[in-house]
Amino acid sequence: MSDVWRDAVALLLEFDGDLIEIVGLSLTVSLTAVGLSAAIAVPLGAFIATHQFYGRSAVILLVNTLMGLPPVLVGLVVYLWLSASGPLGSLQWLYTPAAMIVAQTILVAPILTSLTRQAVQDLDAEYDEQMRMWSVGPLARATTLIVEARAGLATAVLAGFGRAIAEVGAVLIVGGNINHVTRTMTTAIALETSKGELALAIALGIVLLVIAVAVNAAVMVASSRGEPEAGLRAP
Repeated sequence: MSDVWRDAVALLLEFDGDLIEIVGLSLTVSLTAVGLSAAIAVPLGAFIATHQFYGRSAVILLVNTLMGLPPVLVGLVVYLWLSASGPLGSLQWLYTPAAMIVAQTILVAPILTSLTRQAVQDLDAEYDEQMRMWSVGPLARATTLIVEARAGLATAVLAGFGRAIAEVGAVLIVGGNINHVTRTMTTAIALETSKGELALAIALGIVLLVIAVAVNAAVMVASSRGEPEAGLRAP
């Protein structure tokens, strides 16, 4: 077993080509998915937080429920949509990084939407009187609150990235774990462990652990700086 750990450390120190390729693809897919999710979820979450409309409670319940979506179910749905017989089969995205990005975006978006709504809604209640006094319009209100909630939103984005980078079920279904094409850290760890090739699996596990520690440290820093100021500046 000591030889396996020595080989794993050697792969890390030598910047093994396969290792770097797998880590690079994982980061590219997850960062892209989180970026797309944030572009959708932050405005949506702010809208839900600052607007009263028919069915709002049902929408909030739906978003909160979607936070717990089973990854394999998301993978299955995306697979059916992107398969040759599916409605989006003409895109030919199945078993490509694009399919993995779609799956991870679907998984992360509800998390960011819910956390954004909560962060913005808390500030909206706190600063409601000031907003009314300044006659701030709905769009300006939402934009101002997003800016004020930026530390909380940063925490939400980091949490979403943590969910995405550790995902295995959905990306395995839609990506296929194809070598040099769609092999991510989590799927490679699963494959190499099943093959008994533990050195690469351990090396990737170490990288994944370092990323997890870094993300959680960043969440703690963002949270510690997330105390809102005593009041808002007039827009």
